[in-house]
Amino acid sequence: MSTPSPHTVFDPPVEPVRDAHWAAKLARLRARTLPEQTLVICDNPAVRERLEAAKEEAARCRMADAAVGRVGSEETHLAEAELAAAQDAFNSVAVTLAFRALPRPVLDGLIRNHPPTEQQAEAGDLWNPDSFPAALVAAAHVERDAYGQPVDGMTPAEAQELLDSWPISESNALFQAAWQAQQITRASTLELGKG
Repeated sequence: MSTPSPHTVFDPPVEPVRDAHWAAKLARLRARTLPEQTLVICDNPAVRERLEAAKEEAARCRMADAAVGRVGSEETHLAEAELAAAQDAFNSVAVTLAFRALPRPVLDGLIRNHPPTEQQAEAGDLWNPDSFPAALVAAAHVERDAYGQPVDGMTPAEAQELLDSWPISESNALFQAAWQAQQITRASTLELGKG
C-alpha cells in the first residue's frame, strides 16, 4: 500500500462538514414559531366591567398584603377567586381572533397582489386599501379546534364582510391586529450588540 505524496491533491468532500454547534443553532432558528397577535372582542359590558373590577381588587389586596409583609390574606384569596370567576365568565362570552406573522415572501407576494391604483400610489399608499386589508386579515388569521390544532379560518370574503359591516374603529382594530402580527419583532428576545 502506498502512501500519498505530500503533493497529492485531494478533492474536497461533496458535502461540507457542518459544525455540530452551528447545526444545532440553525435547527433551533428554523424551529421558531411565528409570532401571533390576538384581538379579543367582548360585547357584554357587564362582564367586561366585572373583570376589570376584579383585576383592580385583586391588585389592591396583593399590594395591601405586600405593604405589611403578609402573603395571601383571606381577603386576597377571596379577591383572586372572584378574579378567576370573572375571567371564566369573560372567556365564555368573548371572541378571540388570532393572527400570525406571515413569512416575508408570503407577505411580499400579498402586497404585490394588491397594488395601489395610480391615484392611491400618488397619495402614498403601498397597497390597495380597498382589497389588501381583507386579504391580509384572511391570510394571517389562525383558527384552532378544541385541541389547539389549526383548522380552516377566515376567508377573504368573510374578512371583507366584517371590515365593511363593523364601525370604522372596530374595522381598523381588526386590520391592525393582522398588521401588528406582521410587525412583531419579539424584541424581548432579540438584542443587537456591537461586534
